[in-house]
Amino acid sequence: MADVWQFIAGGGEDEDAAPLAAALREASEEAGIREPRQLVALESVCSIPTECFPKARAVWGEACLVIPEYAFAAELWDTTGIKLSAEHTEYRWVNYQDAVDMLRYDSNKTALWELDNKLRLALIP
Repeated sequence: MADVWQFIAGGGEDEDAAPLAAALREASEEAGIREPRQLVALESVCSIPTECFPKARAVWGEACLVIPEYAFAAELWDTTGIKLSAEHTEYRWVNYQDAVDMLRYDSNKTALWELDNKLRLALIP
């Protein structure tokens, strides 16, 4: 999707026992992030209609109408090792407001808002 900024997303593969496993796998596959210093599950959760993914119902079955989108925040030891997969064209480090302005999906904006507030309130160690 050209000109769309969003967070790393993915999952749904059968081997995932939990959203955390999917988050770790996707971070590794899509950005080369192997060992985040900390991975924090956020409370922000969204449901996405499978019609957004052309092959979703063929893979997960006709009865699969929505899939959950979980949000995580990762603290990285080193950002020089980020290597994007072919699914992405670039990444940027930006401040909060620039990120809000760039993001397309409300679910990403909500997760970012939650993270920003948790950091401001020192709710994430």
